[in-house]
Amino acid sequence: MMEKVFKILPPEIVDYIQNNPRQGLITFLLYVVVAIIYVILMIVAVIVLQRVNRKFFKYLEKKRGKKTHLQFLQRVINALIVVGILIVPLAGESIGKSILGSAAVITAVVGFAAQDVIKDMIGGFLISVYKPFDIGDRIELEDGTVGIVESLTMRHVVIIRIDTLRVVIPNSKINQVSVVNYSFGYVERSNLFKFSVGYDSDISEVKKVIYEAVEGSPYSLPGKKLKDGSSVYGPVYFLEIADSALIMAVTVYYKPTDPTEVVKDDINTRVFEALDKYGIEIPYPYTTVLMKNE
Repeated sequence: MMEKVFKILPPEIVDYIQNNPRQGLITFLLYVVVAIIYVILMIVAVIVLQRVNRKFFKYLEKKRGKKTHLQFLQRVINALIVVGILIVPLAGESIGKSILGSAAVITAVVGFAAQDVIKDMIGGFLISVYKPFDIGDRIELEDGTVGIVESLTMRHVVIIRIDTLRVVIPNSKINQVSVVNYSFGYVERSNLFKFSVGYDSDISEVKKVIYEAVEGSPYSLPGKKLKDGSSVYGPVYFLEIADSALIMAVTVYYKPTDPTEVVKDDINTRVFEALDKYGIEIPYPYTTVLMKNE
């Protein structure tokens, strides 16, 4: 047992213990106590530095908002703190010898076992630099996943879906797919709404009722640009004479951060209630059955 302990102690300490058993035991115990204190101090230093790092980036978030590159950089610095203060000082010499003497083995490990980790880290770095999306952006992936970007780590992106479930996607995977960013820049979004009214409806009145309903929505914006540079709400158009209804349409503009389903719900509700209030018929298909007496 002692032979194993002597192997990890410095040679001069081992010689002193063997030549002076009584004093050597005291020296050995002091050495153990100092080593324990040293390890504790390093662990405390890691905790303190990580807290300082976290507070610093929280301060930056208050000034600049939540950004992907800030989250990624914070996690990289946390990892460097652990490596620089704990791993390297405790086993720095052995790590150095292993790296110099086992380069082929390390290369194989990096090439096979850790390739996914490295891909994800590189992917996170590219996302933080080129910013295809940022924290708080509403995005849609190729597979139809839609949600708000919550965070970016060194390995993955976390997206909150509409149903509040979290989707965790590796950085390397999300870098390989097309992403629709509904919050990219500030460009107003638009959606075409169609409404059916009865044949005997007053077209002018219908247009006015739908226009006022859209204008009264807290989500709609005057997004249609005129030649003089001003903006107005989208006009209402009479598009089609269908089999059993007149088809009216209006383009509604809204903020890129507003969920489309929320805008649709509000506009459809307002238009339906307005048409009903003014007695404008909203046709619906029905079947007339004629009973013949024999």
